[in-house]
Amino acid sequence: MFLHLGDIVVHAQVEGPPPSSVAPPVLMLHSIGTTLHVFDPQAASLARNRRVIRMDLRGHGYTGVTPGPYTMSLHAQDALALLDALGVERAHVVGLSIGGRIALQMAAEAPDRVASLLLMDTAAEFPPPEAWQQRIDTVLAQGCAALVDTVMPRWVCDPSLASSHGLRRMLLNTDPQGYAGSAAALRDARAADIAGRIACPTTVVVGDRDIATPPAMAEALRDMIPGARLVTIPEGAHLPTLECAEAATAAIAGHLAQFDPQPGAEGGMAIRRSVLGEAHVARAQANVTPFDAAFQDWITANVWGGVWTRPGLPRHTRSLLTLAMMAALGRHEEFELHVKATRNTGVTPEELSEVLLQVGAYAGVPAANSAIRIAKRILSEDAG
Repeated sequence: MFLHLGDIVVHAQVEGPPPSSVAPPVLMLHSIGTTLHVFDPQAASLARNRRVIRMDLRGHGYTGVTPGPYTMSLHAQDALALLDALGVERAHVVGLSIGGRIALQMAAEAPDRVASLLLMDTAAEFPPPEAWQQRIDTVLAQGCAALVDTVMPRWVCDPSLASSHGLRRMLLNTDPQGYAGSAAALRDARAADIAGRIACPTTVVVGDRDIATPPAMAEALRDMIPGARLVTIPEGAHLPTLECAEAATAAIAGHLAQFDPQPGAEGGMAIRRSVLGEAHVARAQANVTPFDAAFQDWITANVWGGVWTRPGLPRHTRSLLTLAMMAALGRHEEFELHVKATRNTGVTPEELSEVLLQVGAYAGVPAANSAIRIAKRILSEDAG
């Protein structure tokens, strides 16, 4: 999608289930000289259960270019404007290299908007400034092609990989003015601008072969943020999201897992609200009596909290399975409830239609007919 945000048009991509009041989405901010595609493997994995937002930074990819110099604050305001445009109050922010430093700036300037930070191969500041100025002068005079031999050995361990060729193309396609603008932001970034201002849960991730922001810089970043933890990616260089995709994905997933609803009554109630909706759960809770209180507690703790909290299947898939089983068994009241829940699970009418065709084939036409009548009524109400 393309959005007018202030003085630029921003290119962004949104994937995963619909917005949830329980789980904030994940905003991913890429490195200098690349695009949102640097997170392709991670976004594909995370979007199975989470809403994932990616953007091309100012001057990169398909986002508009403005004259430099840029600042970390300018980049942070771009990201916050994107969240505003999407109606997102808070997000977990994942940042790679300059993206990590932008994420830090967001947490410092708008702490209520950042649920947590995952800072990958980044730092609080990037000395020496003279080196960045030299890059700025070079790229403005000769274009990004003049940087390839300098940056590629820093970005990856194995330049022969297909993913490394992809990174090279991203760099070559970056507007020199956009690269120079962001390089100025890196040149001018100072640790003092954010020191003592980061209070959200934070994980710092670094490749053990990163020579651009080496492990010592990651350790210093961890030490300046209360409660932050450090994760190292073996054989990872500065941009491990493609070269070490599985390890990078695991590091991000591990960070986010601490915020997931946990098995048991409390986590079950969170999932129940997320799937069925706050209003439905509130009505159901208001109607609980001593007669069914124990049963309701059991469902919440053991069905919602024992099954739906398991990571083995995406919530979208669990929703499809539940719809198919309720239709096949003729449990019309529960089927209706879970058709309404598709508003929250991301199951589309087209997918529901396919499920009911499958039900007709394997559980019988009468069961499918009854379910189709119910689904058409509810979907028609939603459309109206």
